[in-house]
Amino acid sequence: MRCPFCHHEESKVTDSREAAEINAIRRRRECGQCMRRFTTFETVDLTLQVKKRDGTYEDFQQEKLIHGMDAACRHTRISHDTVRAIADRIKVDLLAKGIREIESHELGDIVMQHLKKTDMVAYIRFACVYKRFKDIRELVEAIQSLEPEHEEKGYAVEEK
Repeated sequence: MRCPFCHHEESKVTDSREAAEINAIRRRRECGQCMRRFTTFETVDLTLQVKKRDGTYEDFQQEKLIHGMDAACRHTRISHDTVRAIADRIKVDLLAKGIREIESHELGDIVMQHLKKTDMVAYIRFACVYKRFKDIRELVEAIQSLEPEHEEKGYAVEEK
């Protein structure tokens, strides 16, 4: 580890402990040349790549996922904390499975599964953007496909 003061490349670790609040290891170090002390934080860098529809790749951005779900969940019973928890669960599940690359449509399907269990309105809103419905017929079909699940969960589907 390079010293931030004198840029010497050798230092020794004098103390090491877990920094749970940021999911990292906190290390106190001492420079071998100038003897000054400094702190470093070590985190595991598990990168996840998302293959977009146009074939390009980008790093998985949890905040981007949260933003998309927040838009779908606005004015529903799903709080921002719940959205964050769903995004965390998705990321942890993908990393735990050792997945390093996922296609955007697979990621969208995973989000839709979580939203479908949580709130039907948020699910449909997300589906409208994600599935890129071309006309009202596709939207109506998506809603009608949910009606048996509504009845199983005790939701009333009113017809006028």
